[in-house]
Amino acid sequence: MLLFLWWIAGYLILVSGGTNPPLYALDQPNVGRCLDYCHLKNLRFLLCVDADGQLSHNPYKDCNRGFCKAEDFELEYETDEGKEKRINRVEKTGVGQKANLRDLCLNERGIPIRRRCQIRNGNRVWQSLDHVTCRSAPELSSSINLLAVKSPPDMISQLSSLLTQSQEKLAAADVFSISEIFDSLVKKPERNATVVGDLMTICQKVMSTDNETLRLSADANATNALLSNFEDYLDELSPSILKLNSTSFANSTEFTFHPFFDMGVIVLKTSELSVFFVDPEVKNVSGIVNFSGGNTSRFEMLHLSDNEEDIRAMENLESAVFIPDKLWSLLKKKGASYLVFKVYTRDSLFVETEEDIKRRPTSNVISITIPGLDDNKLPEKLPFFLRNAKANQTQSEGGCGYWNYETWLSDGISTCGGGSLETSSHPVILCHADHLTQFTFLLGVSKMQAGLDANEDDHSLDVITNVGLTLSLLGLLMIFVTAAVFKSFRTLASTKILLNLCTALGLQLIFFLIMSQSHLLEQLEQSESERCTLVGAVMQYLLLVVFSWMFIIGFLQYQRYVRVIGVNHPRHYILMSAVAAWTLPLIPTLLVVFLEPDSYRPSNSSMDYPILCYPSGYALSLGVIMPIGLITVANAILVGYISWSVYTALFKRDLIFKQLGLFVLLFFLLGITWIFGLCTYFGFGRVFAYLFCLTATLQGFVLFLYFIVFNKENQRAWLGLCCNSCKKRNQETIQMRTDSIFQGLSHSSTNSTSI
Repeated sequence: MLLFLWWIAGYLILVSGGTNPPLYALDQPNVGRCLDYCHLKNLRFLLCVDADGQLSHNPYKDCNRGFCKAEDFELEYETDEGKEKRINRVEKTGVGQKANLRDLCLNERGIPIRRRCQIRNGNRVWQSLDHVTCRSAPELSSSINLLAVKSPPDMISQLSSLLTQSQEKLAAADVFSISEIFDSLVKKPERNATVVGDLMTICQKVMSTDNETLRLSADANATNALLSNFEDYLDELSPSILKLNSTSFANSTEFTFHPFFDMGVIVLKTSELSVFFVDPEVKNVSGIVNFSGGNTSRFEMLHLSDNEEDIRAMENLESAVFIPDKLWSLLKKKGASYLVFKVYTRDSLFVETEEDIKRRPTSNVISITIPGLDDNKLPEKLPFFLRNAKANQTQSEGGCGYWNYETWLSDGISTCGGGSLETSSHPVILCHADHLTQFTFLLGVSKMQAGLDANEDDHSLDVITNVGLTLSLLGLLMIFVTAAVFKSFRTLASTKILLNLCTALGLQLIFFLIMSQSHLLEQLEQSESERCTLVGAVMQYLLLVVFSWMFIIGFLQYQRYVRVIGVNHPRHYILMSAVAAWTLPLIPTLLVVFLEPDSYRPSNSSMDYPILCYPSGYALSLGVIMPIGLITVANAILVGYISWSVYTALFKRDLIFKQLGLFVLLFFLLGITWIFGLCTYFGFGRVFAYLFCLTATLQGFVLFLYFIVFNKENQRAWLGLCCNSCKKRNQETIQMRTDSIFQGLSHSSTNSTSI
């Protein structure tokens, strides 16, 4: 209440008194210092006394000015010998900003720890690092960090030399420090065109870094900061670059300079990055085109009067952009003088931090800027051309997109052909944009294409799946061995049904393990559609056979545990069951093969599955998901009914474990674990994927445990076989010892006689 009245009084004083009357002095007992209210600095009216002794209506100004002085302090570092204390230092830094440490301190992820200048208890103080333990950095990382801290005038040339001479791979800390150096460069008032070669070399080195390191750097916003500062600095250099002579740059193994002064064009190139500075007023050059092929540095100029269709028809075109005559006339009226085009042959600097990446670039990335414009909005559409590297695949989610420093978007951009690109087979995509930024051609991707970095859980799921499948195959093998060895087991009617299920399940698992090999997947992806259709149809058929047998077993278990009395099986019910289970799945499989054979080919709607050749779309829903869904639901109802019937009939406490064992058996035997798979398919959560991989893959192993290991008859059979073998071996050993004794006695007797 007191604070509210204080706020009202301050507002009335400021409104009625203006700024001419003297404000309160420092010794006013009812008004505190602005620095004491920094946690409330966003309130519009809050009376406080600022650092100049004047009454202020808001603490925001005081809470965002001032500095923390340079300071030496101790930090704990982990070393090979243990932990040690080191003296570190931070330089003078503004309030709210973070300072780089002189001696690089890395956290557990390898990202540099920085120290923030903040306000606490009305004072400007450094953030406490008392409970921080640092990881030491390699020599290259420490050298780059020292450049970021000291920021010498020639820091760009020093950094370029460091990266060129070093054989070490860049770490996430290095990318972060490089982004800090670029930020310091942009903040300097002067612009030096002679550092462009070093900037290009540094950027090329970062682009060559592995994806995992860049993704880790992107979590600290290092890649975005580096990209933004790099492009901003080059854009501001365009007037001075175009006026330089050819002696201002020296070519090297990392960087080449191509001047075309008579055309008004300057080209800077590295192996994966090209920058074009263009002055259209010299020779009407308003764009560039890059070509693929043996000569990676091949490019040509485009002019204001060029035609879109003629450009698109150019052979081996990789990427192109140009400003039409009409658009350039409108842009000149808005203050445009120069054009800057940057072409990235890799998208390594455009890092998405989201786990679920829907689309990824499949072409070059073109960055288009026009220095002198007040905003990036264009009065007319700007055309650009990109080669789709995967034009032979379906492109239902493909389209041109732009980078917003978080992800790739497509609003404000149109793709030639309009809407879906399913029917477009032209490898060169024509796009139109109404604003300026970085552009590329995007395609929907699968988790396999995105790589393990797109989802770290995939590796864990692969390990769980492979271990489970291996155990299941071993379990199924032991079931067949038991049936082959013991006639009493294989002649049982229940065993015959079990062996049919194990046969179908074993074939499915073996086929899955063989076809999931990466090199086979690549061959299928590149092979003719008939082979892919065959593989997909076999997988679909085997899966439906397994579920058919599980449904039959579920029905037989219902008769055994629920109906019990009055159940009469037909004379050849096992043969009838086998005919039904092995032939009925042919119906949905053949329907898909003859009616929708193309559904077996991989598409964007089925790319999240590890098997390339598998039904997709309606074929997947009606030919696979619906049958196994209905059988799983029916078996789940049967399991519930059987468990309840057994529980009500055998409610004694000592039979609880038997009831629980029966439930576990039926849960695996009847494929109820596939409920988790259906939940995963419908996107109910990642946890169901883990549950499915943990349970469904162990079906064969659980059958082995229940029917062989825990079955008393089979236990006695195996024990009897092993014991008989042991007895026989013991008898042979005793006989051998007896024979040797007799031979020894005979030999000694002979010797005594001879003597």
